[in-house]
Amino acid sequence: MNRITILCFFLRLIITFVSAAPDLDGPTTSIIFTTLGRSDYAFDVFSLPAQGPSTVADELRITDGQSVNFNGHFPASPIISLLPNQTLRENSGVKRPDESLQTVYVTERNGSSSIYLDIIYYDETPRNSRRRSALETAVRVEVPLLGTNSEQSDGRISMKDRPSIVGEDLVYVSTHEDPGVPRKSWAAVYLTHLPTGSTRRLTPYGVADYSPAVSPSGVWTVVASYGEEGWDGEVEELSTDIYVFRTRDGSERTKVVEHGGWPCWVDDSTLFFHRRGGDGWWSIYRAILTVSVVIERVTPPGLHAFTPATSPGNKNFIAVATRRPDSDFRHIELFDLLSNEFRALTRPISPQTHHFNPFISPDSTRIGYHRCRGHSNGGKSPQLLLENLRSPLPDISLFRFDGSFPSFSPAGDRIAYIEFPGVYVVNRDGSGRREVFSGMAFSTAWDRKRKGVVYTNAGPTFATESTEVDIISINVDDDADQPSYKKLTTGGKNNAFPSPSPDGKWLAFRSGRSGHKNLYIMDAVEGERGGNGIHRLTEGPWTDTMCNWSPDGDWIAFASDRENPGGGGFELFVIHPNGTGLRKVVQSGSAGRTNHPWFSPDGKRIAFTSDYAAVSAEPISNSHHYQPYGEIFVVNLDGSGLHRLTHNSYEDGTPAWAPNPIRPVDVKLPKDGPHCSFEDCHWLNIGPNNSVEAAPWLMTKQPQCGM
Repeated sequence: MNRITILCFFLRLIITFVSAAPDLDGPTTSIIFTTLGRSDYAFDVFSLPAQGPSTVADELRITDGQSVNFNGHFPASPIISLLPNQTLRENSGVKRPDESLQTVYVTERNGSSSIYLDIIYYDETPRNSRRRSALETAVRVEVPLLGTNSEQSDGRISMKDRPSIVGEDLVYVSTHEDPGVPRKSWAAVYLTHLPTGSTRRLTPYGVADYSPAVSPSGVWTVVASYGEEGWDGEVEELSTDIYVFRTRDGSERTKVVEHGGWPCWVDDSTLFFHRRGGDGWWSIYRAILTVSVVIERVTPPGLHAFTPATSPGNKNFIAVATRRPDSDFRHIELFDLLSNEFRALTRPISPQTHHFNPFISPDSTRIGYHRCRGHSNGGKSPQLLLENLRSPLPDISLFRFDGSFPSFSPAGDRIAYIEFPGVYVVNRDGSGRREVFSGMAFSTAWDRKRKGVVYTNAGPTFATESTEVDIISINVDDDADQPSYKKLTTGGKNNAFPSPSPDGKWLAFRSGRSGHKNLYIMDAVEGERGGNGIHRLTEGPWTDTMCNWSPDGDWIAFASDRENPGGGGFELFVIHPNGTGLRKVVQSGSAGRTNHPWFSPDGKRIAFTSDYAAVSAEPISNSHHYQPYGEIFVVNLDGSGLHRLTHNSYEDGTPAWAPNPIRPVDVKLPKDGPHCSFEDCHWLNIGPNNSVEAAPWLMTKQPQCGM
């Protein structure tokens, strides 16, 4: 071997070593989790003329066609001159800004939530001829209004919501301040001075505010709020009241309406808001603020009408989202306040698409809203297997996964997950997706010693103790089209949430065989028929569930309602595999829910999902989420170091820790997206007899968080 050959050999060796070595300055560990429906959203902000009828060509996509963009607002005056970056003001060239399409909105991009301003620049096109074709040739300027201030640069990740502009100020919701109390929402209203970036909290500490709107004069801001009472676990209509306070500093805060949400102004003494009436229909109400507040119902029963929008001084019509008995889709309609008649706006354009949260231009000529863009309007939305999110902890890279109950193979190169129905396995780079079990199942876990063995439980979710649910092991490396599986439990009795010991010999799981859901341990290979039989780990008239065995074998973490059996609350506990050392790790508050624990690779921390931070927005403003309070947290094994990782108004759940750190970049699937296949709120379902029907799983008094 000559010297050049030897040199090349060592260079290749060094390059291989460097590329394989972890980034010492980057994350040292990674967590993935599921968000119900989120991978299909692909929301953009659109606009239609208020005067109809409209055609498909009249609908304009305002936002970028790539990010998740929603909850827009048309400012009353140009705001580009208020921004510190003066180069943006010189970007028009021979074109000029169309102020009617100057839009402020919430966007989720680059792994975080922020508020952007979009300005569309046009040639000297006559205003009345601006249709979709004109928009496609326009120059777009996108400006982050909060992307560079100290709130984000110091690591305080947060959700943003409901922005509006008043003068030089941006008013919005943020969740970056921890109230320090379990089950207390972090949502609060802030005011940021755009020229300087200085920010003031308008919501009193210890209180949560939602859905702010600024009055036409800018003097007053109205919100939906619990006041000091706080959230009580609602997942449909929040038990909020309507409060008004001064925009400049939050002073003179006054409750003006009991029972209401999503308020908006026509003038400084007239509000519109929504509430669910005693007849079960969501409707729009009007409140006239005089010496005594006068409230009247505006929209009739027989359909759901909610999330109203108004414009300054416009007493002719409002815009609302509706769900009608003859449609499974949410649409935007205009309601004539003089004739008391509805006019369909979006249904003639996109009858089988959900449309959300309308807003009206200050001159009342255009209606904005957001919907899933699909493949229209030049939208580009790659389907992601792993969506990288900004993490508040620098040692953790955080990913949203496109599937439920994900778990990693011991080598970290494959992920097993659930599709409802079906169990699937996919390579971590998005390739090789394969169904390995076609039946209904939930929960996955890989054997840590036997290569290619995945455990799951076959049967229905949210079932009683006696329901037939059994644990099976699947050899996913079986070359057959449908790999073989082995049934490990007998007699049904709701056997679920298998978690193998690190030596591969044992399997912890939940079973209802005693009449209560408690924890058991059995042989991981032969199941309860094996020579080692089955051992009971916990015993009592309560639910112990969702167990996870620590990598060092010393602990089993689980969720339990043992402190208030049947009360709907779950705390996080750990116990030694021999049944000793039981202790509580997380106290989730009265009737709180702390579920789906998963140990870190070093066994020192636990990731879990919880309602510890309550809800961050009104659930009706989103698509369907069974538990819209779910956020991902981590905690040290001794109960210290509690940190919130995710901030949104969705349902985040089933976290799993990766055995090796994952580089913080998106991982695309080799398929097109989005599918726009998410569902509207199930509790808005309307039966054939025009009665409001609750989904069957919502008929129980308390959510069955223990599955």
